[in-house]
Amino acid sequence: MAQPLRFRYSPEHWSEQRVRREILQPLRSNIGARAVTPEHEIGADWMTHRFEMKNGDVALFAHSGDAAYWMGNTETPSSLWRTDKFGWQEVPYHVSRWAQRELLETLHEADQWLADYPYISWFFLPVFMSKDGRESTRAFFREHAAGFPDAGRRETTRFFETFLETGVLDEYRHVMAGKLGTSDHVDRVRMSAAMGEFIAAKILTDAGYDVVPEIEVTTGHSLDFRAKNGETNRLVEVTRPQPPTNRSAPGPVAAVRDTAETKTNGQLAKHGGGATLFVDCSSFREDNWAAVRGEQPDVRHRPAVVYRARPNGYVEGYRKGSVPLELEGAIDCCD
Repeated sequence: MAQPLRFRYSPEHWSEQRVRREILQPLRSNIGARAVTPEHEIGADWMTHRFEMKNGDVALFAHSGDAAYWMGNTETPSSLWRTDKFGWQEVPYHVSRWAQRELLETLHEADQWLADYPYISWFFLPVFMSKDGRESTRAFFREHAAGFPDAGRRETTRFFETFLETGVLDEYRHVMAGKLGTSDHVDRVRMSAAMGEFIAAKILTDAGYDVVPEIEVTTGHSLDFRAKNGETNRLVEVTRPQPPTNRSAPGPVAAVRDTAETKTNGQLAKHGGGATLFVDCSSFREDNWAAVRGEQPDVRHRPAVVYRARPNGYVEGYRKGSVPLELEGAIDCCD
């Protein structure tokens, strides 16, 4: 499975003749590539190329002096196979900005409705335009409301757009966008779980905490977030139960218990305590959540917060144990 889009760096001189010989001609022979004029100017002393394939793939190439950068959701020419890969923030600004403009325009031509959500488009661009995941990741937002039940794509996309445009996850764009994956099919359970981490980050941010994702711990694995403010520095792990209709559990309460137990006996047990467990029931429909809210089942880990978010921003939940986070401004607690 291909990874989210990154740049390949070639520390060599590239002439126009070499570009045609070592990039365009092999791609033309293999997958019907053609060179087209880029839509946007790059500035500075960079020369740019855009290649479009018969199968819908696209590739970009920029070179200046003894430096060149390649990005594409297609096969990589053999002349660039042994080159190093770099993230969007690790390449020259002119190159990154130009590539984003080119790919965003292509994205919005294919899925015009996403043009109304510029921050979502930008943040998830590395997966929205990836080789394997470009169809599935867009379809997850378009056809599956990003994992929210009983909601439309526009209200759910607006929910994430409003949060992401705060910029609190910009620094972690590559790792967080990559959580959505680049599978060639929609895995609604896994993708919904990934968006559950964005919901958790929003809750923590709304409660006044700075969030840092993917915290490595001494056991050799990672927990989802570190939540910090002036006096608090806490680890948070997120789990998202599947709706009862999609699993063998007999009901929503059992679904919450079973999923939390798996997390508690696995990752959190290895960590040895100290982390707060977030159990995100945002995939539950109203009647299933009502059963959980009414019984408020234990989740075999303390401290824990069990909650359900809606795309209008309302979050309702309950706590188990002494939760070391002040969440009253972000969650309507009914315990």
